[in-house]
Amino acid sequence: MIETRDQLRALYAQPGERAVRKQLPRLDVHMTRFITLSPFCVVASAGPSGQLLDASPRGGAPGFAKVTDPSTVLLPDSGGNNRLDTLENLLADPRIGLLFVIPGFEETLRINGTARLRDEAAFVDRFAAERQRPKLVIEVHVEEAYLHCAKAFMRSQLWQPADWPARDLLPSLNQMLHDQLGMAEAPEPAADMAVRYRQQLAEEQTPSR
Repeated sequence: MIETRDQLRALYAQPGERAVRKQLPRLDVHMTRFITLSPFCVVASAGPSGQLLDASPRGGAPGFAKVTDPSTVLLPDSGGNNRLDTLENLLADPRIGLLFVIPGFEETLRINGTARLRDEAAFVDRFAAERQRPKLVIEVHVEEAYLHCAKAFMRSQLWQPADWPARDLLPSLNQMLHDQLGMAEAPEPAADMAVRYRQQLAEEQTPSR
């Protein structure tokens, strides 16, 4: 079992110069463009007092996250299940990690920094023209940013439909939750769930002030 950094490093070569130097303390023009084209990111946060870490998907139209300057990214909080895992974590521990993805691109953008939850009009009004005006915005102060190479996506063939598994290899989400929770009533059919989700998304709109 590996228990020390020396043991770990003995298994691997030292990182190449480019792998080290590509990490920047702020966003450059290429990273900013990447965020503008991205409709999806994963947000990592840490729970208080040594609780488990959390990773949460976030998405919207390309450019749903906004770069206001080379050190700041604004991420709107869209409606979800109201668990608020990420938001409560950030209140306790402001450290945050973002992984931006663009469909069809095998490279990703990684950002590490700290976050604040902003509900002031100056922040939420930036998203007033979006399909849903957020209740709050996650303001990310960028401390580390770098473009990640394509190897993981190339290995996984993530964007190759021919390699995708058939959907029926897993039950629907409702069926899985039905089994996990021991629910008595019949689970909602997957087709009905999809219709309900599409309706909810269609009904998202900027609320009146």
